[in-house]
Amino acid sequence: MAQGKGEVIVDLKGVSKHYGEGETRVDALRALDLSVQAGEVVALLGPSGSGKTTLLNVIGCIIDPSAGQVALDGEMVFDGRWLRRDLRRLRLDKIGFIFQAHNLLPFLTALDNVALVLHLAGRSRADAQARAQELLDYLEVGHRARAMPALLSGGEAQRVAIARALANSPRIILADEPTAALDSKRAGIVMDLLRKLASEQDACIIAVTHDEKIFDRFDKLFHLRDGRLEQDDTIQAGDPQ
Repeated sequence: MAQGKGEVIVDLKGVSKHYGEGETRVDALRALDLSVQAGEVVALLGPSGSGKTTLLNVIGCIIDPSAGQVALDGEMVFDGRWLRRDLRRLRLDKIGFIFQAHNLLPFLTALDNVALVLHLAGRSRADAQARAQELLDYLEVGHRARAMPALLSGGEAQRVAIARALANSPRIILADEPTAALDSKRAGIVMDLLRKLASEQDACIIAVTHDEKIFDRFDKLFHLRDGRLEQDDTIQAGDPQ
């Protein structure tokens, strides 16, 4: 099992999110607490509509909480209101996103899909491409750097998407159903890779998943039910069979 290194990277206290008012009000998250340390890989489980994606989007600074506190990488970023003006920059600096669909830009090569994030962060073209190639090599798809997304296999495309998420060395990686489109073997490979990244990059990974075949790859499993978060201690996590 990957051991947390003690440093809390994601810290939510009393986070709530509701939509609408009065009789039409829907409470997506209810006074929720969550703490995730460096090196940890945790799963968010629950049925559709339970609040998983809402929670991921709150952590990703994409939607506003209705109440509570959100601290990311040691910085209080929300306390009843956003404390950062430039949320786009906050996401670029601290957070990497991985999705079920790789969402690679079809008109750019694998290398340029990764380098684009670095361009947006202000890196020079040469520096961005060198860093992109380094990441693709690390994820063992460096030989596909010049390939267009349509020519990549599903597993290759997902690795390129992971490289893109890692481009700016974020401490927080948010994954929404990262293995849903992969078979059992490739799903296991991707999850083992994410566990390796969490350990080696001193980052934390929070993944929404329904994929039971990868539950043993997580350090902690959390269930969201009616907007409330409960840790699941009934399934042995973090010990791949």
